[in-house]
Amino acid sequence: MTETTDYPPKKSSDANDANNDSIGNSDSLTQNIIQLAVLAGQRIMDVYGTDFDVEKKADDSPLTAADMAAHNTIVDGLTKLTPNLPILSEESASIPFTERNQWQRYWLVDPLDGTREFCKRNGEFTVNIALIDNHDAVLGVIYTPVTGVTYYASRDTGAFKITLNDDKSHEDAIAIQSRNKTPNSTIIAGSRSHRGDSLKAFLGRVGEHEIISMGSSLKSCLVAEGLADIYPRLGPTSEWDTAAAQCIVEEAGGCIVQTDGQSLKYNTKDSLLNPHFLAIGDPSFDWRRYL
Repeated sequence: MTETTDYPPKKSSDANDANNDSIGNSDSLTQNIIQLAVLAGQRIMDVYGTDFDVEKKADDSPLTAADMAAHNTIVDGLTKLTPNLPILSEESASIPFTERNQWQRYWLVDPLDGTREFCKRNGEFTVNIALIDNHDAVLGVIYTPVTGVTYYASRDTGAFKITLNDDKSHEDAIAIQSRNKTPNSTIIAGSRSHRGDSLKAFLGRVGEHEIISMGSSLKSCLVAEGLADIYPRLGPTSEWDTAAAQCIVEEAGGCIVQTDGQSLKYNTKDSLLNPHFLAIGDPSFDWRRYL
């Protein structure tokens, strides 16, 4: 498979500035992270069409050669791009909190978000790369290997989406924005592989609604681009599942909050599990009354 090196076209500024304390030019850094996510996606697709094995990790979640290929690609790329920044990936999550709590700024990576969807071969899996600064996600890239769709954002620059033309060339990035809640329409993004009693109860209290089932972080992306009002996650997730999406949702005008209304934060405790959360398109609408 041919490696992509110009998606999207590189800007003239020097991305190596990312090594310093200010992280350099955020646009240039974002473009480099997009290219790295695309390259990891290509490594995933190298495995996607094969008769791959599926292992089980300690938490009974699936692991494939694609997870590891993407992990190695991303870690190698980030190490070259920002050698002074630590990296926390789902596939290297054993770093103790005594070490992690010294980090102010680091990369948080899910090399293949939606491994269950990958194993089902339904295309609903992504590459997620986020930059965390002082417990907040300040840059996020989500790449969808099967469709070539990319979502990305960085703090105070807005959120954007790149899609493919019919001839597989890349369109220009378009700004995306979450939508305001309207009285007569409720669209909810829901997990394709994870449903539980808490979510069913929430949906029952919401009343009449349309639900879009989707895998991986694409549910939050639906909220970010105004195709869904909310993604309620009332079950377990890990910090690498949400960080890139949180930056994108927030820059699109929405928010991702815990059930107590506080924003999700990163690397604040020993556990890397998130609390239950709501990805919301219209922060002025009180979704917590349905909890």
